[in-house]
Amino acid sequence: MTAQDSATARTAIAVSTPGSSHTGPLDTPGSAHTGPPDSPGSARSDHRGDVRQRGDARTGTLLAALGVTAFSLTFPATAWGLEGFGPWSLVAVRSVLAALVAGGCLLALRVPLPGRRHWTGLAVVAAGVVLGFPLLTTLALETATTSHAAVVVGLLPLTTALLSAARTGARPSRTFWAAAFAGAAAVIAFTVQQSGGRLTGADAYLFGALLVCAAGYTEGGRLARVMPGWQVIGWALVLCLPLSVPGALVALSYEPVHLTAHSVTGLLWVAAGSQFLGLVVWYRGMAAIGVPKASQLQLAQPLLTLVWSVLLLGEHLTPAAPLTAAAVLVCIALTQRARG
Repeated sequence: MTAQDSATARTAIAVSTPGSSHTGPLDTPGSAHTGPPDSPGSARSDHRGDVRQRGDARTGTLLAALGVTAFSLTFPATAWGLEGFGPWSLVAVRSVLAALVAGGCLLALRVPLPGRRHWTGLAVVAAGVVLGFPLLTTLALETATTSHAAVVVGLLPLTTALLSAARTGARPSRTFWAAAFAGAAAVIAFTVQQSGGRLTGADAYLFGALLVCAAGYTEGGRLARVMPGWQVIGWALVLCLPLSVPGALVALSYEPVHLTAHSVTGLLWVAAGSQFLGLVVWYRGMAAIGVPKASQLQLAQPLLTLVWSVLLLGEHLTPAAPLTAAAVLVCIALTQRARG
């Protein structure tokens, strides 16, 4: 047997040279030298990872904030839509239109069907975000003002954080919870003061909407970690088509329709802006920074809604608005810095 065809594996020889502390295997051409964990290369890698992580967090926060801005227009747009559509017609038609947009995107990009294990979660998103919240809040806005309905959004971040902690096992810090409760209390106090401290018959609809929407947000945020956020809401909208199409036909046959610039604009916004585009960026933001932190950005939503109510609906704000805005912004800053 020759040396060339020997099956004996060649081993590295430890070499120690004068003036050198190197006692490991002698590096050969083509071999990769890996430095110790605390080498400069490793430090640079960790630094790049930290920078990338901070960049992802900033992007996620920006996307979630864009979603909140889109949602803040939902109540004023719904009020506009109710000028020309009945409540059932408005909800059913907005769902159909949003599903057509989402379904068109899914088909154009040839997105495969989600795995069987995801359909239960998508059904929760559909029931809570696509059908439940729009229907219950629209019924409430027939008798309640947008200022009064904002109490739902004021409680939504806290409810979403609670459901998320129960669903995913997350354990945000005490600072996070303290800031979340303080922000929710400030928003509730402001919105109740705005409505004169009176509770109306619409409150049953509003609190029901609060629960189903928080469940939909929590499940949607979880799914957005395993599939793109726009696909989460897209498939949820498509899943509702067997209900929304017949519902729209029946509702339109019973409820009168008066097409005006306001009603058409309101319908288009709640369908494309609130129901699809807003949820796309919202779920992407939640996937990047987590459901609890993203949900706390919604503390600013009632205040934005009140601003739109003044500009678009002619409602009046009290002097407490800027004070509440400042308190809410402080709470948002604390929740975003707190570990969770």
